[in-house]
Amino acid sequence: MKSTNHSSKMGLWMSTSLVVGNMIGAGIFLMPSALAAFGGISVVGWLVSSAGALLLAKVFSRLSRMVAGSKGGPYAFARKGFGDYIGFMVAWGYWISIWVALATIAVTFVSAISVFFPGLKENALLAAGTALAAIWLLTWVNSRGVRASGKMQVVTTALKILPVLAIILGGIFFFQPENFIPFNASGDSSIMAIAATGTMTLYAFLGLESATVPANKVQNPEKTIPKATMTGTLVTTLLYVLSTVAIMGMIPMAELSESTAPFSDAMKIMSGEIGEEIIAAGVAVATFGALNGWILIISQVSEATANDGLFPGIFKKENKYGVPVWGLIVGSGLASLLLLMNYSESLVEQFKFTILLSTTCCLVPYLFSAAAYVILSLQKSLKLKEQVSVVILGSLTFGFALWAIFGAGEQSVFWGFFFLMLGTPVFVWMKWKNKNPEL
Repeated sequence: MKSTNHSSKMGLWMSTSLVVGNMIGAGIFLMPSALAAFGGISVVGWLVSSAGALLLAKVFSRLSRMVAGSKGGPYAFARKGFGDYIGFMVAWGYWISIWVALATIAVTFVSAISVFFPGLKENALLAAGTALAAIWLLTWVNSRGVRASGKMQVVTTALKILPVLAIILGGIFFFQPENFIPFNASGDSSIMAIAATGTMTLYAFLGLESATVPANKVQNPEKTIPKATMTGTLVTTLLYVLSTVAIMGMIPMAELSESTAPFSDAMKIMSGEIGEEIIAAGVAVATFGALNGWILIISQVSEATANDGLFPGIFKKENKYGVPVWGLIVGSGLASLLLLMNYSESLVEQFKFTILLSTTCCLVPYLFSAAAYVILSLQKSLKLKEQVSVVILGSLTFGFALWAIFGAGEQSVFWGFFFLMLGTPVFVWMKWKNKNPEL
């Protein structure tokens, strides 16, 4: 029996850092350029996706109280609401989305540090080796226990926020309101422009559920997890929206839409050439921290599912630090394999598809979590007013997740569904194996 005292668990700061750190990856550093073609109306898109993210955070906060102490996050909620099969499918899709994302994040990390080590741009083998080294270094850190991973997350989250805050505060002195004219530069109607930018920006909020996953490794989970989820999502929302507004106010839209490093360009306006290196360091820390957080999450998801007999038993074996080490090894191994299969000079194109696939597989658990919230809430003795409140929150959140899946595009939805269905034979095999444990 592993120790479960408070000293080996994550507190509020670590849990909040897990939420913020997993959401703020490299995406924030490129988003202003992607949005610039739409004009200032893209800020409204940010606000729409932020509202949806806060709805999701509210649902996850409430579910963490209703299913208190159950690890696995969306998996635990879906299984409680819908039973083994849907629970398994959510865990399967979520698990796939994470190890696919790990490969993408590792490549982005190498791209960021290539500013300091130009040789990484010219030598694909060296770049791949560096990406693998980052994955396995953090796999080792995570194998030392959730506190070790949590401490790493607090440090990297603090460091990645600093350059974003510098842009927000410094941007006040270089702000030019005329950069927001025309307000809608997309050529489409305002509704279409808001919908397009809202879908794009939602991807930046994936990970808001992170604190719910290692629930049994969190101090006072029924209080800590809801606080960490809502606080982390709110902090991230403010950083996203304010930094985008600041950069758009500093750089003309036509110039910004062509920029490959909008934060670097903004920092150059404020501090000269050293700005590029400051932001490159920020991107490197952001991706390194996100890599650390998601490696922690993948082992917790597979362990929770294995504990219920729906994943192979090897995933629930813990080392002396109470860490399901085989979940770490298998998850990092699959990410490494995907990374090696796709590594080439055209990294952005190679990984665009995997990012969309990862996102789609992650949004499906959001759908079922919203529905499970309504089901589990209505099983209680609630007054009519409370029932209506539950249905409204659940419906808005479900609709928002469905809208985001629609916005992901036909190809990613098709492949997301295909990979989800591949899990069905695994589910059947696990059920058969549980009936015949001697095999």
